Amino acid sequence: MLYLSLFLSFFKIGLFGFGGGLAILSLMQMEVERYGWMSQQEFVDIVAVSQVTPGPIGINCATYVGYTVGGFWGSVLATFAIVLPSLIIMLTICKIYFWLSKRFQGNPYFEQTLRMLRFAVIGLIASAALMLIKPTNFIDPISWVIFGVVAFFTVLPNFIKNKMTEVISHPILLILLAGVAGYFIYS
Repeated sequence: MLYLSLFLSFFKIGLFGFGGGLAILSLMQMEVERYGWMSQQEFVDIVAVSQVTPGPIGINCATYVGYTVGGFWGSVLATFAIVLPSLIIMLTICKIYFWLSKRFQGNPYFEQTLRMLRFAVIGLIASAALMLIKPTNFIDPISWVIFGVVAFFTVLPNFIKNKMTEVISHPILLILLAGVAGYFIYS
């Protein structure tokens, strides 16, 4: 019965918890208090540990609460339950996307819509990157050059489609090359 209530509670938190890890902590605290799994101070301690532990705070908290309540299998179950709704939603969206892609392959309107969405995503990512630019990050013109080269090669496959641009524009390769350039320039 403990494992069932643990699963259902964290599944509900994963399903209805919007806004990221910190936003779902109040839902998690309500569930913890409702079942009397731990005191408020223990929950606060778990949140503190989850903040300094690598990884998403919501998943870390679920893992710690599950472990405190049900041991190893409780932690596995709580972690799985909080992630499961997102997994189901993403798999459904991917299934619909692949079905639409196959169904409308070659349709110029569908292709143009996907192309415009790609540019919208690039714009959102660029906006986030530009908001993170601070004088401490970009200390000289060379930093701007590295940023510009990476941005150029990120956008390039949208204009030129061949195997070479796919290889040059691979995200992992760009991150590694930018890191190597930064190492040699700034060390």
